[in-house]
Amino acid sequence: MPELTDILFYAFAGLTLLCGFLCVANPFSRNPVTSAMFLVLTIISMAGLYVLLHAFFLAAIQVLVYAGAVMVLFLFVIMLLDIREEERRKLNGAAVGVGAIAVGTLAGILTRALWHAEPLAKVATSEGATRPLGKILFTQYLLPFEVLSILLLVAMVGVILLSRKELK
Repeated sequence: MPELTDILFYAFAGLTLLCGFLCVANPFSRNPVTSAMFLVLTIISMAGLYVLLHAFFLAAIQVLVYAGAVMVLFLFVIMLLDIREEERRKLNGAAVGVGAIAVGTLAGILTRALWHAEPLAKVATSEGATRPLGKILFTQYLLPFEVLSILLLVAMVGVILLSRKELK
């Protein structure tokens, strides 16, 4: 007889995979707002997985920051740009190629980092506590933390540049 945590894990993992797939390849609607809502469901189900790992702080941050603030920003940009149906269907071959190269590069970096990294759970002394997590983030993982902050800054500048109106 499976335990409740096993059942919840498979439910949250399946929901995460299903909503992530529906976010990318949405068969129900071509509206980007529907994909953004599936992304919210993906983020919330991932928070459920964090709760099962007793990482309550990460689950709360996942819901507050990503499902709350970042998704509001995404929806703001989607509504502000008002992309028409015929404009969304065009694919630029060069952009797809550059995107594929970028995804391949990031996959290679992630694979190399996972191959050489020690598990974060080994380093943390108490399960789900914020103090050891903060100490690890700002000492051992300072460079990836700063790279992520620069990536978020670039994304914010990109949103501002995309959302401004052209002066005629």
